[in-house]
Amino acid sequence: MIPFRLAFEPGVSLYEQVVYAAKKAIISGQMRPGDPFPSVRVLSKSLRINPNTAHKVVMHLVAQGVLEVRSGIGTVVAGRTSSTAAERSNLLKRELEQLVVEAKKLGLSVDDVTTAVNEHWERLDGNKKCDGSKQ
Repeated sequence: MIPFRLAFEPGVSLYEQVVYAAKKAIISGQMRPGDPFPSVRVLSKSLRINPNTAHKVVMHLVAQGVLEVRSGIGTVVAGRTSSTAAERSNLLKRELEQLVVEAKKLGLSVDDVTTAVNEHWERLDGNKKCDGSKQ
């Protein structure tokens, strides 16, 4: 089982897409330090990608310190996965771009999108308003 989702995007290499999806899962907290990361074989079969591509993804994430290889255990999410502000910003930019494209396709205005974001933010915050004050 793969602990992250991959939406295949034309024009972007599979390698880049898998690296992005894995980092997104880690940065967002979907995968936590010490969690097992899928083996090259599992990545390859589950995502239907070439084993060499899967190996390249894992080695890239290991080289970046996102993953670590532990003897007898396998590949796991690295203990120090605190993402940098730049990584979080890049993740947000990509997600925002997808949101804006979808909103434009649906003919929504900036005000429609802002209202929807505020409503979701408040729902996730429970009884807090977007500005952090209590209702």
